[in-house]
Amino acid sequence: MRDAPFGRTLAAMITPFAGDGSLDLAGARRLAAHLVDRGGCDGLVVNGTGGESPTTSDAEKTALVRAVVEEVGDRASVVAGVGSADTRHTVALGRAAGAAGADGLLVVTPYYSRPTQEGIVHHLRAVADAAEVPVMLYDVPARTGEGTALTADSLRGLAEHPRVVAVKDCSFDLLKSGLVLADTDLAYYSGSDELTLPLLSIGASGVVSTVANLVGVRVTAMIDAFDKGDAEEAARLHRALLPLVDAVFGEVPATVAVKALFAAAGLPGGPVRSPLLAAGPELTERLAAALRGAVAA
Repeated sequence: MRDAPFGRTLAAMITPFAGDGSLDLAGARRLAAHLVDRGGCDGLVVNGTGGESPTTSDAEKTALVRAVVEEVGDRASVVAGVGSADTRHTVALGRAAGAAGADGLLVVTPYYSRPTQEGIVHHLRAVADAAEVPVMLYDVPARTGEGTALTADSLRGLAEHPRVVAVKDCSFDLLKSGLVLADTDLAYYSGSDELTLPLLSIGASGVVSTVANLVGVRVTAMIDAFDKGDAEEAARLHRALLPLVDAVFGEVPATVAVKALFAAAGLPGGPVRSPLLAAGPELTERLAAALRGAVAA
């Protein structure tokens, strides 16, 4: 496995809200400490999709970064999602996250306006130019829209930037990922839990994991087994996680599923913000059964 600039098991951390829907910074601190000290994670990604970033204000995003950085200190890396569809806004968010102490920036390809590949590269390079911390590119065409997937050539070109060091890969394109891994020094992080082991097998560095909110110790055990050369054990652990992955992503947005399980376990999370809707009791029980199965496997 190649170097992992932000750690190997990064939880795509949910954002805790209070009962009235306001940002729960005390809860965020408790959750960050839980994920790092007891949850098996050596990195946290805040203000990502799982953190409901489309519904949080710029001030909330910065406050969350600062609180999590202060809580975990040097025990884990903190990567801040700063992506938007507006280059100037993304640059400003990146600067604010860096000033708040983030160890890196997660920058999604711009969405909705459907820029050309040249425009996408210009956007990402502008953010990296303005950043004072390393950048992880986020390739997730299922969320950003048709035509927004980074091409292998674009990734090769962006890899030449001194602050572009990693990719969160949700492209579901193992051919492209393998080609870029062969041609660059970019650290690849699986952004899709079901593809973590396949990506590790072709040279990825780790994972930005949703289910690590729930079973980070198990995710780390799988990565450790692979790192030690025990492919059979890594495969067993990977397969054992798949029913939980299927449950968390199967019926509702994953944030809804994680917050339902956190509520059942008494962990910080609180409500989701509209337009997301909370999981009902029947779904929560199905999710809990999948979680029990993953822990017992």
